[in-house]
Amino acid sequence: MQLRKAVAAFCATAIVAVALPSSSGAAAYWGAYIGNHLTGTEAPWDMNAVTRFESNAGKTLSIVNFGSPFANCYSSPCSYYSFPTTPFNDIRARGSIPMLSWSSQSLPSSLNQPNYQLADVISGAHDSYIRSFATKARDWGKPFFMRFNWEMNGNWFSWSEGVNGNQAGEFVKAWRHVVDIFRSVGARNATWVWCPYVDPSNKLHDLASLYPGDAYVDWTCLDGFNWGTNPNAPAGSGWRSFDRLFSSTYSQITGTIAPAEPMMVGEVGSTESGGSKAGWITNMFGWLPTNYPKIRALTYFDKYDSGMDWPIESSAAATNAFSKGIRDPGYTTNSYSKLTASPIPAP
Repeated sequence: MQLRKAVAAFCATAIVAVALPSSSGAAAYWGAYIGNHLTGTEAPWDMNAVTRFESNAGKTLSIVNFGSPFANCYSSPCSYYSFPTTPFNDIRARGSIPMLSWSSQSLPSSLNQPNYQLADVISGAHDSYIRSFATKARDWGKPFFMRFNWEMNGNWFSWSEGVNGNQAGEFVKAWRHVVDIFRSVGARNATWVWCPYVDPSNKLHDLASLYPGDAYVDWTCLDGFNWGTNPNAPAGSGWRSFDRLFSSTYSQITGTIAPAEPMMVGEVGSTESGGSKAGWITNMFGWLPTNYPKIRALTYFDKYDSGMDWPIESSAAATNAFSKGIRDPGYTTNSYSKLTASPIPAP
């Protein structure tokens, strides 16, 4: 989320995920990125946070999303983060599917990371680490979603082209390089998720030039947020409907860029400021089944971030609206402790 405010000036806004509910005969995974507001520690580092969120939503999760960068540079020298075996085991034990949002950057996050440019990934500067990570993923052996270097069409993360010294054409090369390493060690249990940001005003990077190709992508994805009139929102933000935000980018991806791939919503949330968050959530659940049939999974961004009130727990009305929508039997529950298929198919 950090630095993402810049996009709202032209994209400003709302979202959420879904797929075809039971009324259409199709199903959708659903899940959340859960912050520390429920127990004091984010999931999956505290799985009690998952229990609390499920209680609020009134349904068990089929996906648990969480993030990790390549390295920790808060102290010198930097140290690489290892494959999260224990959190993956904890998520799997609950019957949910792990989704790792993995990024080729270091913490603390910033746009200026000269040792973590796309060119460094392409040239092999991090190959030893990536190969070790992939080998541990292979040894873990179960299917998981790998949401790598998301929102690459913006300019708020260090892995986007046009920032941090990154050049045109390097995103696709870096993506393919990482996937090739995973495949070279036999880590075929990673399901690769390509996840740009919604672009209703056509002001972000061209998506077609950033798509690694069907041979390197298993699911497409979209992120998007309704910033409304929250005082922490960027200048130019405003209340936007789900359809206003998503329709054009959804049509571009499903129509011409990757029509054969299933889609998910990787992060989504709405503020309370500027309209009815409960009504926005209700409308979102109404729109998705009919207008967005390729969306077959959703993970809600249930985290207070940069002063924004994204979680469903921001009001009783928002919690109730989300719970009512997600209880549709088309959204799957935590029934995936025995999942073996890779790449992970649409439900």
